[in-house]
Amino acid sequence: MVDELEVIKRKAVQIFSEEEFDKKLNSGRKLIVKFGADPSRPDLHIGHSVPLRILKKLQDLGHEIVFVIGDFTAMIGDPSGKSKTRPALTFDETRKSAETYLEQATKILDKKKTRIEFNSTWLAKMNFEDIINLSSKYTVARIMERDDFKNRFENNLPLSMHELLYPLMQGYDSVVLKADIEIGGTDQTFNLLVGRELQKDYGQESQVVITFPLLVGLDGKEKMSKSLNNYIGLSDEPFEKLKKSMQIPDEVLRQYFILATDLSEAEIDKIMNGDIRNAHFEFAKELLRMYDDINEFEQLKEKYLSIASGQIPGNIEEYKINKNTINICDLLLEIGFANSKSEAKRMIQGNGVRINTKVISDINLIINLKEEIVIQFGKNKFKKIVNYSLS
Repeated sequence: MVDELEVIKRKAVQIFSEEEFDKKLNSGRKLIVKFGADPSRPDLHIGHSVPLRILKKLQDLGHEIVFVIGDFTAMIGDPSGKSKTRPALTFDETRKSAETYLEQATKILDKKKTRIEFNSTWLAKMNFEDIINLSSKYTVARIMERDDFKNRFENNLPLSMHELLYPLMQGYDSVVLKADIEIGGTDQTFNLLVGRELQKDYGQESQVVITFPLLVGLDGKEKMSKSLNNYIGLSDEPFEKLKKSMQIPDEVLRQYFILATDLSEAEIDKIMNGDIRNAHFEFAKELLRMYDDINEFEQLKEKYLSIASGQIPGNIEEYKINKNTINICDLLLEIGFANSKSEAKRMIQGNGVRINTKVISDINLIINLKEEIVIQFGKNKFKKIVNYSLS
């Protein structure tokens, strides 16, 4: 238990407060540990895994993890760090994304021991009197202490009333659940502390708030985000995880090891003090060990090295076709590499398409399919075209 708590404290940015945290943990009772996620997008990435892996440690210590799916608050969209109002989502859209969250989150958490709650359960039932009562608990001055709200207001950028309610709604979740601890990223600090204050107003013991660093994305600049396409998804295919692991900027690879794995600092130092390319492979190997099948690693590594050296990998997916000739754009469309002929043309004009390793530049090219060919787009998409009418 001491070792696990040291890991939690070492990875945390702030604990409000550490004294209360220790007191709650030493109380001998089963604590309610809250973690919330707004399902505005359907995929979780390894940036989300940072707090999830901490939750798993607390779960293993016998505490109750409550995974709150913000299906109701997601209709607003968390305004944290945003310079403009987010597009409104429907309840059905948030629920659809929520379905995938559960499957992905339980790649880390023990599904049988994790309590799932949807905040629409209580927020959708509130009437206007309830909302007025909740709003009375917090002043406009306190809400405007949030940097993003303050900056938008001072720069005459739109700031909608419903966005100001978001921290109160998230905080009210803690009141309903009687949370003892809430965990989140540093971008959630304000919202989490609102919950801590609201619990006092409702006569409850304040939750301990623990915040963790945000994992930088594959661009090495912005936080990891699906909307920025700089992420490694928990549900990505194993080869996709390996490929993206090789794209992590060298200067942030140590941070990835520290935040997204459970390796000790001594193990990380040993890896990072060696060959940097091998360190990337070791990170990918650790991801596969945590989320997929580690037995696949060496085969996937060989495939990656083969592609990186310009070779055609083995075991390529076959696509059977009953034609002797076909236009290159029609072929790209048929095998699913392109969604339209115009997209296929752009792929070719961008020199991204190869046949048997040779770059194709003619959008009117007619391909002879009397022999097997391998068509490639980019570095990683391959298909072997087989004419089954000749077999």
